[in-house]
Amino acid sequence: MRKRIGTSAAMAAAAGLTVSLASLLTGQALAAGPPTAVGPPPSTAGTPDRPVVRTDRGPVAGTATDHYRLFQGIPYAAPPTGRLRWANPRPAAHWDGVRTATNPGNPCPQGPGEVPGGSTTEDCLYLNVASPATAGPTTAGPTTAGPKRPRPVVVWVHGGGFTSGAGSSYDARRLAVRGDVVVVTVNYRLGVFGYFALPGLRGSGDFGLQDQLAALRWVRRNIAAFGGDPHNVTLAGESAGGMSTCAFLTAPAAAGLFQKGIMQSGSCLLDWPENTWYPGMPAFAPYAPLAQVEEFGRETAADLHCADPQTAVALACLRKVAPERLLAVDQPYNMPAYGTPLLPRDPAEALRAGHFRKVPVISGGNRDEGAGNAAALQHNQPLTEQGYLDLLTGTFGADAGRQVAAHYPVAAFGTPAQAWAAVISDRPWACPTLRGTQLLARRTTTYAYEFADRTAPNLGAPPPPNFRLGASHAFDLPYVFDFSAYGLRLDPAQQHLSDQMVGYWTRFAATGNPNGPGLPAWRAFRPGDTTAPALATPADGGVRPVDLAARHQCGFWAGLAATTDAG
Repeated sequence: MRKRIGTSAAMAAAAGLTVSLASLLTGQALAAGPPTAVGPPPSTAGTPDRPVVRTDRGPVAGTATDHYRLFQGIPYAAPPTGRLRWANPRPAAHWDGVRTATNPGNPCPQGPGEVPGGSTTEDCLYLNVASPATAGPTTAGPTTAGPKRPRPVVVWVHGGGFTSGAGSSYDARRLAVRGDVVVVTVNYRLGVFGYFALPGLRGSGDFGLQDQLAALRWVRRNIAAFGGDPHNVTLAGESAGGMSTCAFLTAPAAAGLFQKGIMQSGSCLLDWPENTWYPGMPAFAPYAPLAQVEEFGRETAADLHCADPQTAVALACLRKVAPERLLAVDQPYNMPAYGTPLLPRDPAEALRAGHFRKVPVISGGNRDEGAGNAAALQHNQPLTEQGYLDLLTGTFGADAGRQVAAHYPVAAFGTPAQAWAAVISDRPWACPTLRGTQLLARRTTTYAYEFADRTAPNLGAPPPPNFRLGASHAFDLPYVFDFSAYGLRLDPAQQHLSDQMVGYWTRFAATGNPNGPGLPAWRAFRPGDTTAPALATPADGGVRPVDLAARHQCGFWAGLAATTDAG
């Protein structure tokens, strides 16, 4: 079965499915790709268009305009190569002179997609810093002479199913300037390089999360030099980045490294029953027990002819394997491990037990999260009405399948594929996210939302005929970051919604409260609430409160689960 998970994941990726920007942006849009990092030039003094900032490893020179300053490709840890493959991140080396920071660092190893042609370069632990060009307001006020107040910091963790993506895919300049914040975007190890495990291997299953932790520590040491406040840090992310943020709420080692969290489509409680990611794929959740990931590691070692009862011997062999061969392994290294020093318990169980850091959070998702998966299925294997009913039976069982069919009849959605899209948006995504947000609200200040702009630009391949993607997974990203360089532009109504979302996100980063001048009121969520703002353009009702439990039939799904468990 473990092998089957990996095979199914590969099949899903081939179908254009992955929890990432890669599945949604076309290859043409990202054809240029992130430039390769360059080495440090001889030392030179900074200039207005080439600002120089000193980090704890050496000075870096970025780029500047009248509006922003941008530093790219800053190493926050040593290259995880050779003996450091599958080791917790080590400090980056010091450098002499001024290091050029005008191009992104190498993306971490991954298959083709978001990174054109993929990447096999393990020297990839880099981050980028964007900030407004001007100094921050003074401690006495925005126009008063005196010491400058440091800006709030947003550390962005990219999505990609823990197998793909890069921090440099997210242009944070507009977010930084409009929101008056410092934004840090981060690369971290992915797939087999980030989540491999063997018994006795220190850090097993969590190397990618350890990279994110190292980046947060870099921010604590260095961000003041870029105008940021190291004691006012918001950890934010979408999809795998949101799941990482949620996991760090439960991680003892992350204490004090961030003061607020934003989780976009990344609740700890997400879970996908069998078939709901793609037909034939077994049930899974964002995190896996360490023993399961160690078994994957033993299988990988055997497949690559490196199996040995002594972990050190197996590791020595595996560390000599070319990255290209490792990227081709069948095991699914797309779930951080728990039962580890970093994640002592399953983050979902920690959330249920109330064992998480009590910092303010924003938590939500998209109205039509599963539509992209249903579109891929419809493209590859068009669903008939009987096929839809068979899929419900195979997923939920005969009795429960009939109940789901009654609540999600084809006639109500127009086509079997659109009905299936609603099922796999509500059951795996919307209702677990709502439940997770209610659990957060029991113990900390929480703001719930749903991105619901069904007019959002399509970020990927055209959908099948007569299929509506709506507010699909990741379609919220161009409303927070600037994707115009990829040919993705918002119309005036969408741009207004983007301005509102940037305002909410950055006000929250500054104060722990998203409300601000000119923004529709956003009330903090209470434990028993089911109503939260839907973020949409006027064509979809605008920004207004919506009962998410009713919209996504969460009462039905809770009752179905209780009946199934009792049976």
